[in-house]
Amino acid sequence: MLQRLLFGLIAVASLSLVGCAHSPQQLNPQPTLKAQLAPVGHGQPVVVRVVDGRASQSLGTRGGMYPETSTISVSGNDVVPKLQAQAEAAVRLLGFTPTPNASNAPQLTVTLAELKYQSPKDNLYVTEATIGATFRADVRNGGRSYNGRYGASLDQRFGMAPNQDTNTQLVGDVLSDALTRLFKDPTIGQVLGQ
Repeated sequence: MLQRLLFGLIAVASLSLVGCAHSPQQLNPQPTLKAQLAPVGHGQPVVVRVVDGRASQSLGTRGGMYPETSTISVSGNDVVPKLQAQAEAAVRLLGFTPTPNASNAPQLTVTLAELKYQSPKDNLYVTEATIGATFRADVRNGGRSYNGRYGASLDQRFGMAPNQDTNTQLVGDVLSDALTRLFKDPTIGQVLGQ
C-alpha cells in the first residue's frame, strides 16, 4: 500500500515538473510588407538579393524551468525565400524591375542580421517575451553606395505560455515591421534610381 502511494506521488510530481518544461519550437513566419510605397523608379532593372546573416538559426528560448529544452528557431531556408519575395515586391512598388542578373544594374542586398526571442530566465512560467528583428540594407549604384540598419521589437505579455502559432505570428509581425521600415527609407529608392 505504501509503495503504491509513493509511486503515485512520484508520478504526480513528475507530471507537474513536465508541465513547467516547454518543447522546442521551429517557427515558419510569413513576413509581409505593411505599407504602400511611393514609386520613384521608371522600370529600371535592380538586382535584389536577400541573405541570412544571423550567427544561428536559434532566436533564443521560451524560458521556464528548463530553458535549454525550449529553444525557438527559424530556418534560413524557410524565411529567406519569403523575404526575397517581399523585397522584390517592394522594389516593384518603388517603380523598379527586380532582375536576377543584369550587368551594371543597381544592386540591393537585404541581410537578416538578427532575429531574437528573449524571455525572463528567472521565472518558471513564461509571462513575457521581447522579440526583435534587425535588417541591414546595402545599396550599390555605380560609384554610389548606401548602408542602413532597420529594426523592430515587441514586448509581449502572456497569461500563459505562448504556443507555436502565437509565436509564429509574433515573430512574423516583427519581421514585417522591420522590413517595412527598411523600404520606407527614401534614400534607398533615391540611390537605386540614380
